[in-house]
Amino acid sequence: MPTICLVAGEESGDQLGSELMKALNERLGVGVRYCGVGGERMMSLGLKSFFDMSDVSVMGLTAVLARLPLIIRRVYQTVDAVVAANPDILVIVDSPDFTHNVAKRVRKRAPHIPIVGYVSPSVWAWRPGRARKMSVYVDDLLALLPFEPDVHRKLGGPRTHYVGHPLSEIASELRPSVGERTPVEADEKILLVLPGSRRSEIDRLLGDFAKTVAIVKEKLPGLKVILPAVAHLEDKIRQDTAHWPVPVEIVTGLDAKRAAFRKTHAALAASGTVSLELALSGVPMVVAYKVDWFFRRMKELNRVFKFSSVDSFVLPNIILGTKAIPEFLDEEVQPKVLANHLVELLNSGPERQKQIEHLQKLDDVMRLPDGHSQRGAAADVVLAAMKTES
Repeated sequence: MPTICLVAGEESGDQLGSELMKALNERLGVGVRYCGVGGERMMSLGLKSFFDMSDVSVMGLTAVLARLPLIIRRVYQTVDAVVAANPDILVIVDSPDFTHNVAKRVRKRAPHIPIVGYVSPSVWAWRPGRARKMSVYVDDLLALLPFEPDVHRKLGGPRTHYVGHPLSEIASELRPSVGERTPVEADEKILLVLPGSRRSEIDRLLGDFAKTVAIVKEKLPGLKVILPAVAHLEDKIRQDTAHWPVPVEIVTGLDAKRAAFRKTHAALAASGTVSLELALSGVPMVVAYKVDWFFRRMKELNRVFKFSSVDSFVLPNIILGTKAIPEFLDEEVQPKVLANHLVELLNSGPERQKQIEHLQKLDDVMRLPDGHSQRGAAADVVLAAMKTES
């Protein structure tokens, strides 16, 4: 009976890990022993978790520091348990601050255990030296973005395989059915506003987004605004948008967010994975971000290593190799400029059509060969690593 160890550290990893387990079960049958660290989804499929995943599933510097002694203990506990289980393979899933610390120590203590990493850290954005370091303790890396194998090749990273992005699998749920989205020629214009999922992002962007919406409202009186909010920030966002010149429909929950994607004509969004969600759903957008060093560093590294043919910090632009989506960083975030672009995207015209045509290319760029599923492609690499290394 093969033993497969999977180690995740947060909800997104539990989701990816559970889908991988389903695909492995389809290929191996029921005779598989799973151990490691996972949440409810992975445990429901038979994973025996070494401890409750919530112990290490924390975000934010303050929360991490408060729980740091426990997290460190859990790292060493996981390493001990993996070595004792002596699995046929170890798969670490996302959460690099936790899972990669486990993998490094397992490699030192049990170098015969093959290790697969699921989700590449953003070495193309910051700390590119991590790629070469990873090659010491990760045998194969499963990448969610099509340009990442080339990035790791250039940086001396581990063998990297593009296995598709989970969002590609659910793109149909983000796209409107016939009649679900009113024609863009109508007077009513629906704008989706996505200022980020972290309090710091919202604090930096929401003021400029409010001014932008006010200018758009002056030019398009039929404007309606929908703002999907994460539950723990809903009250703050309601308070911050209460005096906007346009009533803001605030929605929470995944179903409501996807319904908003299907209704909207255009979006004003903070940079992040949401830009890829919007792009796959075919929603034209303007992307803005105000930060710190992170996105500046991303653009600088892209210029040096030429990971993409376009100098961009927006995922769909990087994937497509062209600045299809207008993007604005820090001092470039000017409400009047954002509003002018949005007005063009909220009306039928060449700018809207041009961006939509670019976004329609994403399906082909991100599609896996021979109709493979994302989870199936990931499982194939894991099984090949088991056969090759064990």
